Amino acid sequence: MNVTIVDYQSGNISSVINSFTEVAEGKVNIEVTSDIKKIKHSDKIVLPGQGSFKSCVDSLNSINGLVDTLKEFAIVKNKPLLGICVGLQMFADIGYEETETKGLGWISGKVSKLDNQNGKFKLPHIGWNEINIIKDSKIFKNIKNNSHMYFVHSYEFVPEDKSVISATTDYSSNIVCSVEKENIFGTQFHPEKSDKTGLNLIQNFLNL
Repeated sequence: MNVTIVDYQSGNISSVINSFTEVAEGKVNIEVTSDIKKIKHSDKIVLPGQGSFKSCVDSLNSINGLVDTLKEFAIVKNKPLLGICVGLQMFADIGYEETETKGLGWISGKVSKLDNQNGKFKLPHIGWNEINIIKDSKIFKNIKNNSHMYFVHSYEFVPEDKSVISATTDYSSNIVCSVEKENIFGTQFHPEKSDKTGLNLIQNFLNL
């Protein structure tokens, strides 16, 4: 099985690479690339994302044919794709970080700033938070409800269709922290920084 971690220069993705390589144990071929041909021939794709919504979208768009290739993979061929942090946020139609920016439009919704309740809550939201699993998602197999995951973000994805939400977390409000729509999965938290529970989630994705 070939799993591609898309490297489109969106920040440091070494922890993503390390955790997937650790879980794969040599039984799964992990490729880190933005090569369109290799992405097309993958069995699964991981779309990481660090930095702002706009910078990540701009980086994706700067690689000729990449957005269309990802769309064909996930939307046309219905192959498994996991978006992490801004990788999940880019599924939205639109984001409002820095400036209004068009997203991939795979799952209808918007990305807006967390409500810090007039400074009551620090932004960015950094650290460990309990997740509330609200949907029987394949990537949460053998993961207990109220497990802790690691977060670093100031913006949240707000999907129009609430049925895609697989987990939430309470910070300044009830925040969507995981989505699942058929073959498309996304986590606002960082499984690669979430210790054994996060590695379990990565294993579940590889096992799909």
